[in-house]
Amino acid sequence: MEAEAYWATPITYLSGVGPKRAEVLATELGVRTFADLRALLPFRYITREHLGRIADIRDDGLPITVTGTLSQLIEVPGRRKRVTAGLLDASGALELVWFEGASWIKKSYKAGDAVIAYGKPSFYGGRPQLVHPELERLTDSTPGAEPNPWATLPILPVYASTDALRRVGLDARGLRKLVWALLAKTPPESEPDPLPAALIATEALPPLSDALRDVHFPPDAARLEAAQRRVKFDELFYFQLILARRRAHRRTGRSALPFERVGELFHRFYETGLPFALTEAQKRVVREIRADLARPEPMNRLVQGDVGSGKTMVALLTLLIALDSQCQVAVLAPTEILVDQHLRSFTRYLNPLGVRTVRLTGSTRAAARREVLALLASGAAQVVVGTHALLEPPVQFARLGLTVIDEQHKFGVMQRAALWAKASAHAEGRYPHNLALTATPIPRTLALTAYGEVDVSVIDELPPGRRPIRTVLRTEGHRLRVLGFVSEQLAAGRQAYVVYPLIEDSLKSDLLAAESGFEFLQRYFAGTARVGLMHGRLSSDEKEKVMRAFVAGQVQVLVATTVIEVGVDVPNATVMLIENPERFGLSQLHQLRGRVGRGGEQSFCILMGPDSLSREGRTRLNAMVETSDGFRIAEVDLSLRGPGDFLGTRQSGLPEFRMADLVADAPLVARTRELAQALVATDPDLSQPEHRTLAAALERYSLQHRLELWVA
Repeated sequence: MEAEAYWATPITYLSGVGPKRAEVLATELGVRTFADLRALLPFRYITREHLGRIADIRDDGLPITVTGTLSQLIEVPGRRKRVTAGLLDASGALELVWFEGASWIKKSYKAGDAVIAYGKPSFYGGRPQLVHPELERLTDSTPGAEPNPWATLPILPVYASTDALRRVGLDARGLRKLVWALLAKTPPESEPDPLPAALIATEALPPLSDALRDVHFPPDAARLEAAQRRVKFDELFYFQLILARRRAHRRTGRSALPFERVGELFHRFYETGLPFALTEAQKRVVREIRADLARPEPMNRLVQGDVGSGKTMVALLTLLIALDSQCQVAVLAPTEILVDQHLRSFTRYLNPLGVRTVRLTGSTRAAARREVLALLASGAAQVVVGTHALLEPPVQFARLGLTVIDEQHKFGVMQRAALWAKASAHAEGRYPHNLALTATPIPRTLALTAYGEVDVSVIDELPPGRRPIRTVLRTEGHRLRVLGFVSEQLAAGRQAYVVYPLIEDSLKSDLLAAESGFEFLQRYFAGTARVGLMHGRLSSDEKEKVMRAFVAGQVQVLVATTVIEVGVDVPNATVMLIENPERFGLSQLHQLRGRVGRGGEQSFCILMGPDSLSREGRTRLNAMVETSDGFRIAEVDLSLRGPGDFLGTRQSGLPEFRMADLVADAPLVARTRELAQALVATDPDLSQPEHRTLAAALERYSLQHRLELWVA
């Protein structure tokens, strides 16, 4: 049997997997074939060299691994049913506890079983215990039982299980038994390695078949490290290959109208209309953009800049270059609040230049929508600012030459492509240049991966005169002092935001909600300040009314959800009070903090956590207190949350990496990107004989992760 056909064998052909187990494996883990089971990677390992003694257990919150003999397995009835057991070693005794749903423990283990237990210890009545520990049987007390085949291995893999899997006998040990049975079978003698032999040799990688065996049952730590590096290398290299091919395809398969020189509008604004001198970082990014726009292929550049760094001004200057070439510009933003913010900024500077700017969102009324569509189709409107409504089929342009996408990680790859494709309506049939903006600082390793087919510019300098925002962490016991401080700021003529993670109170959550917080603050500030409420369920008219009142100073305290995360610019606001900050990502907190500090006065960000804030939660929030560097905060956030949560996996276009870590494996990210780009430069279609196996593997990878090999 050929290797490909062998690994495609349905999992039901593996000893120990019947129809019921096969169904649960497919539903819970996506395991349907031999290849799927081999690809089921351990989420951690038990290393026997680092086993501890029960007598040495400390209440320090760190997980432990101990071996011993089980005794007294008891199912305790009552309001909270539980199963308890004793674990004995030569140094002492440890109690093991499982609560409801753990009756399977009593069925699976017996007194006298020698086991390894893993978990975080706690102390109850002065005695150590492990609650819901992971167990691994070393020997079985049942007469005639087969010896554990991996009892003498120095490193044991641990696989993530679920309740449904455990109900069919596939706990961590049961899954290990299946993987062992699979790898103990005799596979095809010649399993081709997808990577070219020269690349394997250059990078000192083990063969893939060896790596996929050692990553489960390594004979020693060195072989495990080599196997893990090969698995990480493959998943990063395949993704970087896709990005490199997309980049090459865009540059050779798409044309754009080159904007070879700047014209009258740009010069008039630059010489007489700039409200402030550009920073050196802004000037550098504008030069990079001008060089891109002068080429006959579409620019695809992402501009990163911390809150307040001046991205909007860079976008405005880019927009003027397109207008000077008689092209239209579409500005896409994720929320109507951000659309209105851009509209105010652009019209303030563009109206004196005679440029007509229009607005198009989902709330635009029918008559106004028809007028906007006609203006865009005829070319009478040169700039449109809008939300997802710009992507709808009725929207057509006379001569779209530039798209500007703000907070671009809020949009999916296909959504961005839909806007660019509207340029095909031109007589020339050329694609627009694209400028993407983000105020969410993205660590370099993630930018290289998520936006590998995009050129990245960074505005790493704030305008002069910006005062650092003072950030403090407070808990519930300090609430009255915090509110007293807010009152002092209001009395000095300033304004404040109070941000909540929820709109309404929920029976399932004890978090303060925006609506109840609004009612409380109305009572607290009665007679001294007017309080407004802003959240996503308000209509567009209601949101606009509240924001207009806050901008005008008629509302002094704005209670809101994260709907004000971006696009709100009120220089007089000096206080950002964030309730339950532990419920937000660090980058989101940084965005919220950036709503203040936009004027000349000292501004403050107060993180109001619960009294019971965990040690991990306090560590996270202290990162906000210690630095205002958005890129440093983004690195911490990425390491804590992972790339999928950081960017939003569905919107980012990133696959779920099984083993690679974009922070810890930063050098490997850079290396695989370099190798992928070099390979695509010499063989963009992977059609050379030595690359055909790789091309087939890349096709399977793209299908598995639902990634397009080519994106317009």
